[in-house]
Amino acid sequence: MTKLTFGAHPYLLGFDQLERLVERTAKAGSEGYPPFNIEQSGENAYRITLAVAGFREEDLAITVEDRQLLVRGRQGEDDATRIYLHRGIAARAFQRSFVLAEGVEVAGAALENGLLHIDLNRAVPEPVVQTIRIGRK
Repeated sequence: MTKLTFGAHPYLLGFDQLERLVERTAKAGSEGYPPFNIEQSGENAYRITLAVAGFREEDLAITVEDRQLLVRGRQGEDDATRIYLHRGIAARAFQRSFVLAEGVEVAGAALENGLLHIDLNRAVPEPVVQTIRIGRK
């Protein structure tokens, strides 16, 4: 018996890239650090908020590669003269990724009170009606 994959289903012509996006999303960040929220801030606007306490702007990098939003954080080296009796604040590097739908663009980012806000906008495509002429061979 042959297993039919999601992208190979006969009713989903041209959606093979969707299967790759689903696989990429499943692999992306099953780790829980840093915690984040995703909210809808308008009809076609979204905001991702990551809790990045202790990180400065220069410690963070935001890139978009092949419709994948990548947020990376790396803190500078710790002062070797400090002696911690308890260390509960995470000071580790991280990478968090989000798969963006087609037409979703990053509008901007801001760091405020230990929270990194990334604003996204979805471009609304114009509806296109196309008439196909039937010809003879």
